[in-house]
Amino acid sequence: MQESSGKERKLIACATVAEELRQLGVSEDDLVILEFGLHAEPDRLREQLQSQIDEIEGDADILLGYGLCSYAVVGLVSQSHRLVVPRVDDCIALFLGSKQEHLRRLAEEPGTYYLTKGWVEAADSTISELSRLVERYGEKKAFLVARLMLVNYKRVALINTGNYRMKQYRDFARGMAEIFDLRFEEIPGSNRLLLKMLQAEWDGEFLVIDPGGEVKLSDFMDS
Repeated sequence: MQESSGKERKLIACATVAEELRQLGVSEDDLVILEFGLHAEPDRLREQLQSQIDEIEGDADILLGYGLCSYAVVGLVSQSHRLVVPRVDDCIALFLGSKQEHLRRLAEEPGTYYLTKGWVEAADSTISELSRLVERYGEKKAFLVARLMLVNYKRVALINTGNYRMKQYRDFARGMAEIFDLRFEEIPGSNRLLLKMLQAEWDGEFLVIDPGGEVKLSDFMDS
């Protein structure tokens, strides 16, 4: 297990993950937040991540509130900072507490559309997409298009990490499920993996890239 060596830390995170990090005590001064919508453009997300990494002065450890995220972190490098990245495919595992828990749930119910507080507030959600479709095609055709977008989904699952009052987010998720004729379920999340990252417990669940090193796709592969 690698340790923090007492250096300062800076965190760069997606807006949805930043919501959880704030609740876990990360100050705004140590947090750089990127738009959730960048996930739809992995190359642009990579550019933004690299730009933010390059702007951080000194030799603080840089912790990323991202997983592999459609390969957006592959190729990231810093000449003066150590990079720490959770070894997960995407941020769902960060909200569930581990890659293993994410894989277990995927095996149980692969057709699940996950939501969190951060996704409801920051995400360019399917309901927002529906509004644009209505403007473009009219209500009847828009619903047909939206249902095709979700044809492989059977369930909307709201992840409750225990950090918030959930009523309004529960109402949103339940409403989304009703609109698209999906089953609604609320499932427990976990702060475990984010806490490990913040507490510098960087074992095999994390990539720790020394200055000058590059994040590689092979780093995410199980040995």
